[in-house]
Amino acid sequence: MLAGERARSTGLDAAALKPAECDVSRGVDLPFETVVIDYEGRRHLPERGALEALAAEKEVYLTTPVRADGFDPLGDDSLLAALPGGVRRVLVAGHSAYLGEKEREKALAPRLGAAAEGAPGAWVGTEGVERLALATGAPQFELLGRSTPRDLRALRAAGFSGEIAVYAPTVLTEDPDAVLDALGAYVARRRPVASALPEGAPTDSSATDRAREVLLAASGDFALVGAPEGVRRQVAALREAGADTVVGYPARGIESFLR
Repeated sequence: MLAGERARSTGLDAAALKPAECDVSRGVDLPFETVVIDYEGRRHLPERGALEALAAEKEVYLTTPVRADGFDPLGDDSLLAALPGGVRRVLVAGHSAYLGEKEREKALAPRLGAAAEGAPGAWVGTEGVERLALATGAPQFELLGRSTPRDLRALRAAGFSGEIAVYAPTVLTEDPDAVLDALGAYVARRRPVASALPEGAPTDSSATDRAREVLLAASGDFALVGAPEGVRRQVAALREAGADTVVGYPARGIESFLR
């Protein structure tokens, strides 16, 4: 079997990498033409040389919070000049964990609009700001959730003809313990899951009874889980609902997409 054959057989269009977890330069070995690099704070921003090398081999998108100093189109945008010309952007509000207090207080709407106007072809992240993202008219970047298929169909039925990309944590195994170790903490943070979990219950493979049942069910709602052929069916269903691009984040590490 060729390296990355299992990931290739999922039907995914792209992979997302977290620079705090791996050397993003390894993205050149992934079996996809497109790589999305998540923003995890300024200190984890890949160096220009690494981005240039990756962009020479792949289509590269970099997540950039429009409120973060360095990426603020209405303030400090100094980091934009350091991005190689071949790197495209995903414009997002930004996770509060990666923003300072003053950054979190910045008005989002005017910055999102200004950033979209100045970055043709950029994707716009919709998490928590769906209406603002849609108002830009730019390609939409959706985080997979329980309502995603329904939401995609509604957008298409309403006449939205723009590009829609869906981001999904991906685990290429049916082993429940491996699924929980990779996704348990992630899905436990989603509001409907948190409210259903017994108080103080573990969220990894040590979870039992009701907690285990809730977490495993939620993993199938908020991520792509299963053997490659099963994930391929899930990807196809998202496309049938209206997605153009499905981006998988290897929740068990980049190695799981290189086997």
